[in-house]
Amino acid sequence: MVFEGSSAAISHTGKIRSNNQDSGYSGDNLFAVADGMGGHAGGDVASSIAIQRLERLDQDYDSTDDAQASLQAVVTTAAADLIRAAKERPELAGLGTTVSAIIMVDDHAVIGHIGDSRIYLYRDDELTQITADHTFVQRLVDSGRITLEEARYHPRRSVLMRVLSDMDNDPELDLFVMPTLPGDRWLLCSDGLTGVVDDPHILKAMRLGLPPGRTADNLLKQALDGGAPDNVTIVLVEVGGAHPLSSGPATIVGSASNPSGMLIPAARAGRASWLHPVRQAANEPSHFEPAADYLEELIEEDRRRAKRRRIGWIAALVVVILALTGAGFLAYSWTQTRYFIGADEDSVVIFQGVQQSIGPISLSTEFEDTDILLADLPPYQRSSVERTINARSLADAMAIVDRLRAGAEAVTGETTMPRPTPTPTPTAPPATPTAPAEGEDAG
Repeated sequence: MVFEGSSAAISHTGKIRSNNQDSGYSGDNLFAVADGMGGHAGGDVASSIAIQRLERLDQDYDSTDDAQASLQAVVTTAAADLIRAAKERPELAGLGTTVSAIIMVDDHAVIGHIGDSRIYLYRDDELTQITADHTFVQRLVDSGRITLEEARYHPRRSVLMRVLSDMDNDPELDLFVMPTLPGDRWLLCSDGLTGVVDDPHILKAMRLGLPPGRTADNLLKQALDGGAPDNVTIVLVEVGGAHPLSSGPATIVGSASNPSGMLIPAARAGRASWLHPVRQAANEPSHFEPAADYLEELIEEDRRRAKRRRIGWIAALVVVILALTGAGFLAYSWTQTRYFIGADEDSVVIFQGVQQSIGPISLSTEFEDTDILLADLPPYQRSSVERTINARSLADAMAIVDRLRAGAEAVTGETTMPRPTPTPTPTAPPATPTAPAEGEDAG
């Protein structure tokens, strides 16, 4: 049965690269994205070969099993084509491409995937990533070594663990089947989109409910506004839905839309500008499939980075602790230059510090008990002492105590003397022997 729904495909070179190595396909039953790699010409050729082979799958199938078998066979054939192309044209050695494809069979989607292009499903106002990235950083995420946010900016985020290339004639393709429902939206895209536009912003664009073509334009604009350092390819498929059903020939975008055998001009040399002063990534491969020993080195490098990151955090924590300790010490030292008058049970006391406390730690200590009884003070002075009286200095505190003492004497009619401040007792010098007076017996 022919798929009923609407779809759109769009591809853009981006703002940094000088040529488009992506390819995309939107047909009657087949929808696919391929992100080429392997240098300027290699990426173009690889993604074009993949899409040209996949194009043959755009037909009706009796069952999902038939569609899966056909998809696996075509991808294997495409791998053989890449190997042949590299042998015939040595300058293409190392070429490869990702492949993410959907074949609609009745009310099911047959999905094939290899690489780091992605397939999303928008259903019931939620966006779900259906495919898993076959990348080095995804393995680090799966093993708990880094977070998803760290993976987004990891320097090795483009290193692929599995890819359709001239190095493997039997590629390991993820194949599975999922049911579809009317209103579902399937998004196939290269990492040129997901590397710039995160999932929440993709979800926001989906929720607008615009037709597939306008939604794809919206997503592409977001990628371009974000700098678009890589090629951006988007294929959006809506199952049924409220929008008019599309009809007509299949849409092919990107490098696969070039006529077969057409020579692609060499890339222009990158020019520095104030916006991109030194970046010249157009001629460089964005992905490659590494050897095992290289991956071991990457893992070791990641461990070193994690160790440096931990050391950095510990050093920063130590600096913060020392700064807080120093600030706390200075603050406490300042409080000890302050004085106030208060009450201790039944007498007037001079306190050193401030009235506040930090948890169980008091910021004041008793400096001197004046021996002035609260009961002897006039009511207004007693009330002031019980509320505490701040003093600007120790001399000011002593002057306040003198006034309180005078008030107490006025009430009691008695003169109270301040407690004497202990002073060091002078030591008597040793006796010096004197000569006996004349006429006295020396004995």
